[in-house]
Amino acid sequence: MQLGSDWNRRGFLATAGAIAGALLSPRKLFSSNGKPAAKGASVTGFGSTGNPYEELGVTTVINCEGTMTMLGGSLPHPELEAVMAMAGRHFVSIPQLEIAAGKRIAEMLKLPENYSALVTSGAAAAMQSGLAGILTGGNEALIRQLPDLTGMKSEVIIQKSHRNPFDHQLRSTGVKLVEVETLDELRAAVNDRTAMMHFTNFANSAGQIKVDEWVRLGKQYSVPCMNDAAADTPPVSHLWDYAHMGYDLVTFSGGKAIRGPQCAGLLIGRQELVANALLNNSPHEDTIGRSQKVGKEEILGMVKALELFLAEDHEALAREWQSRLEMIAREITKVPGVSTAFFVPDIANHVPHLRIVWDQARISLTPEEAAKLLRGGKPSIVISGGEGQPGLSMNSFMLQPGEDKVVAMQLSSLFREHTS
Repeated sequence: MQLGSDWNRRGFLATAGAIAGALLSPRKLFSSNGKPAAKGASVTGFGSTGNPYEELGVTTVINCEGTMTMLGGSLPHPELEAVMAMAGRHFVSIPQLEIAAGKRIAEMLKLPENYSALVTSGAAAAMQSGLAGILTGGNEALIRQLPDLTGMKSEVIIQKSHRNPFDHQLRSTGVKLVEVETLDELRAAVNDRTAMMHFTNFANSAGQIKVDEWVRLGKQYSVPCMNDAAADTPPVSHLWDYAHMGYDLVTFSGGKAIRGPQCAGLLIGRQELVANALLNNSPHEDTIGRSQKVGKEEILGMVKALELFLAEDHEALAREWQSRLEMIAREITKVPGVSTAFFVPDIANHVPHLRIVWDQARISLTPEEAAKLLRGGKPSIVISGGEGQPGLSMNSFMLQPGEDKVVAMQLSSLFREHTS
């Protein structure tokens, strides 16, 4: 036990030293040992068929729902896979790598001067580690102590309409979530126990206090503000909008539209808070974030994914996604009783969507039954309910070439089979 404790303390001090060193001589963090990349190995045994999922008896699906964690997020660029493979061929100090990657990401995103970034094991981990860093600062004893908040602030203010399953990550630190609905309730809730004000970006329209006003109030009361913007790219500008708006911490998923590693996320924020989040996170032992390991491959993969994401022609991609949906709409509306409409959600998966409705007097099929039959078919197609509206809803930005035609054919066939 003593050996583990001593090792953890050495790691903690090494990270603290690396943080300070990065500010003094950042170029050292980007040095290379110059070793050439190894050639890709051939696969024998498991995986040799080219479809390891099929070898395990797991069905792959055509994804019409978008960047859903339950379906594996998104599919990485080939260049990203190549960089991650390079990362796996070397050993490196993870804290030093995190600091270097954070500096590079801050430069790429043109964040405010005193901001940095941390690659985490998803946006949920970014929420937990970010709040933990606010609670403990750089105090090693307090870091070990979480979720016991003795001697620390213990409350986080959140709008009632912003509560969702993801705030479990906030509660895991031991804090009490204080719900408010109005401006007056928020003013009354702020006290000397308030550690943070949390904003859920996809719920912006649901709450009375909007995204820009929330952070202004945080500045007024000197309370750090976090914005959970996990799935809120595109537009790409959201990666820096909220930092420039003044949010102290902002979280994003890495494995959604950015198409980074599925087990990666991003915490963007003020340098001191990001540094404290790292101290509360893996690879440091006896921390609340120790279980949320992010590997060297994911860290470098996140840097590469952002580089590729920033370089993409997002308007051209949106046109392509819309074109796929228009083709599907043309085909399925040939079935009498089927109609379609296009829409783009205001926030989260902000890409072209297609709503599909039909006259159930002519087609004896409920949306739930249609989704189940598509999921159980060959090929398996995953499509969602109508975003709170009748019928089915789908997007095309996770479809692979040719899959839009398969979706159109399967939907048309399904509707015809159930036409009375």
